[in-house]
Amino acid sequence: MQKLNTTLVYILSAVGFICCCFGIGWIPSLIGLFVARSEIKKASINPEEYTNLKAMNSAKIVAIIALIVSLLFTAFIIYLYYMISNSPEFACEFWSKFVEGMEGNPSVTEDQLSQYIEMRDNACSGL
Repeated sequence: MQKLNTTLVYILSAVGFICCCFGIGWIPSLIGLFVARSEIKKASINPEEYTNLKAMNSAKIVAIIALIVSLLFTAFIIYLYYMISNSPEFACEFWSKFVEGMEGNPSVTEDQLSQYIEMRDNACSGL
């Protein structure tokens, strides 16, 4: 009896969750899903040779969830970029709220804050 390698799928899914903040988490999540599907297909051909098919199905579900979360966050990033680029009112409001949130943060330096203030001023100057 052999065991299916669920560790790789779980690691790729975890990396997908972590990288979803950057909009690229769908890549490792998708790879994990393909690995899980190929392992399940391999085990379904000879089910008597493998012991942890249920564990691989669980890993596949985790990969699917990571993929969905990553795709949703990537869509949100694309939407945000589109709105900032094409809607001056949205861009002004976005950068104003961003600067407002950064001003109360003691770990943000004046140099860091000044570049966001400049972005806010550029976005709001066209209104």
